[in-house]
Amino acid sequence: MDMRIETARMVVRDFTPNDLNDLQEILGDSETMQNCEPAYSLEKTGRFLHEFCIGKRGALAAELKETHKVIGYILFKPWGDDVYEIGWIFNKKYWRQGYAYESCSAVLQYGFSAMKLHKVVAETVDGEKSVGLMEKLGMKREGVQRSQTQNNEGNWVDLYLYGSLQDEFQLTKS
Repeated sequence: MDMRIETARMVVRDFTPNDLNDLQEILGDSETMQNCEPAYSLEKTGRFLHEFCIGKRGALAAELKETHKVIGYILFKPWGDDVYEIGWIFNKKYWRQGYAYESCSAVLQYGFSAMKLHKVVAETVDGEKSVGLMEKLGMKREGVQRSQTQNNEGNWVDLYLYGSLQDEFQLTKS
């Protein structure tokens, strides 16, 4: 099934091979990737796009309606029975303009209403921006794994775990 969700300013859709350069702008930027992993080379982005985003259908492209530019990568993949994981990385030129919230909120709505998911989970080491967006999306903190993983500089950092249940999400959106 092809995924296509439209919002006021965005189209969230399956990735295509034509998205390589826009995805490289996101994944190839060290500031954007500081809470994920080291920035990707063009070759690594190409492999990731073809193998994971397209081949395994593990992520969605967040495209600006007006320009058709992909400005965001949204991880959206099965985690268990009727449970999905969501995550996001957006081009830093478009930060703080509501695009991630608009896109991810639409994906959550689609997951809970069209796919009838029971739960959507998310995790981050970014205790500020990503946690703030998770909470704005109505997700609840389920725990913090202290000093759980290493960041790009090799320092041990906390991992914040969030989740949203279908019945809770429907209440916040009605």
